[in-house]
Amino acid sequence: MEAKKSKKAAIENQRGSWLLMGLVVALAFMFVSFEWTQHDVRVAALSSDDESIFVTELVPITFPEEKLEPPPPPENKVVDILEIVKNDIEVTDEVSIVSEDMNAVHEIVWIPPVVETETVVEDVIHVSVEIMPEFPGGTAALMKYLSGNIKYPMISQETGSQGKVIVQFVVDKDGTITNPEVVRGVDPYLDKEAVRVISSMPKWKPGVQNGKKVRVKYTVPVMFRLQ
Repeated sequence: MEAKKSKKAAIENQRGSWLLMGLVVALAFMFVSFEWTQHDVRVAALSSDDESIFVTELVPITFPEEKLEPPPPPENKVVDILEIVKNDIEVTDEVSIVSEDMNAVHEIVWIPPVVETETVVEDVIHVSVEIMPEFPGGTAALMKYLSGNIKYPMISQETGSQGKVIVQFVVDKDGTITNPEVVRGVDPYLDKEAVRVISSMPKWKPGVQNGKKVRVKYTVPVMFRLQ
């Protein structure tokens, strides 16, 4: 047995009424929303005093001043002074004409050149000259003289002192030995004996410079050796 539906419970029969009611409600909401006005709303307007808050001060753009170089000083122009000569003054050029005899004999005079010679000062002691001083008989005779005239001091023999004493002296213009002094010594006794032997030497052949005898400084080693 089939169940039968009631006409009052059938919703499909009232679908058109509900749809129309929904449209009316939607349109009513839309109309209310468009017509809605808000009261007690104050719009704050900015006054002229408030405008200074938003005004920013613009800093002017500055550029460095360009230093201009000073102009060059004016050139001093040299003005040539022209001397004006009057027309009534006669200017004559003095020209001397020398007559020359073609047959004359010319004498040629020869002037010898002047040779400057070095002036030798007598008091100057030379170290090196053209002709050096020399012991009579040469170096071999000098060594023989020293070995034959040296007296070895007893004190130096007892202490065993020996070595080379270097003596420096001046050979004068006449060959005399002057100003003997010890340049490098060994002991006082040997140094004294070396000076004695040098001072007692015979006259040397003096040194010569520019053809003249001069004073020359000379150095001689004196050897002391124990046997």
